[in-house]
Amino acid sequence: MLKEMQDALIAGDKAKVETLVDRALTEGLPAGRVLNEGLIPGMERLGELFKNNEVFIPEVLVAARAMNAGLAKLEPGLVKDGVRPKGVVVIGTVKGDLHDIGKNLVAMMLRGNGYQIVDLGVDVAPEAYLEAARAHGAGIIALSALLTTTMVQMKNVVEAVGASGLGIPVVIGGAPVTKDYADRIGAGGYAPDAASAVEEIGRLLAG
Repeated sequence: MLKEMQDALIAGDKAKVETLVDRALTEGLPAGRVLNEGLIPGMERLGELFKNNEVFIPEVLVAARAMNAGLAKLEPGLVKDGVRPKGVVVIGTVKGDLHDIGKNLVAMMLRGNGYQIVDLGVDVAPEAYLEAARAHGAGIIALSALLTTTMVQMKNVVEAVGASGLGIPVVIGGAPVTKDYADRIGAGGYAPDAASAVEEIGRLLAG
């Protein structure tokens, strides 16, 4: 049934994911097991397909909707059983930039992989990232930019985090962003796409 759940998730079949989650819970499977052996492996497989250009953004968005529906059904059980998220990630598009498709994709894939997401939206000032990271005990700040002109804001956030004493890494990504730029501004990590962002954040939090 859990394998069937993964397949339904990858296919973006929201109704089937909800039905299978309900059935698993009715049959007495712990919510944490359904998450860790059903939904998360499904999102991991989807991430691999996405990286290999075997599925594309529309399919990922549909799958993410199915995953969110499954998570909503699991949430009460996860809370009751005291299942902790893998980590807390503050994410947003930098100040001056109103693009959010890439950022939303990363947030959805992280959520599907067991992370708690604090999504600040678009046009986010450096101090807002710091406030959210402190308030939620975040282990990572993730920044997105689509405009070359707003990339400088990433440097501002990295410097603000460094000066704040938070001691957490900043991961950056977006169409114009490169590994070289990430290294130049002292970012803790770089991801060229949503699936890589999940891997990079996992690596940094495990660090």
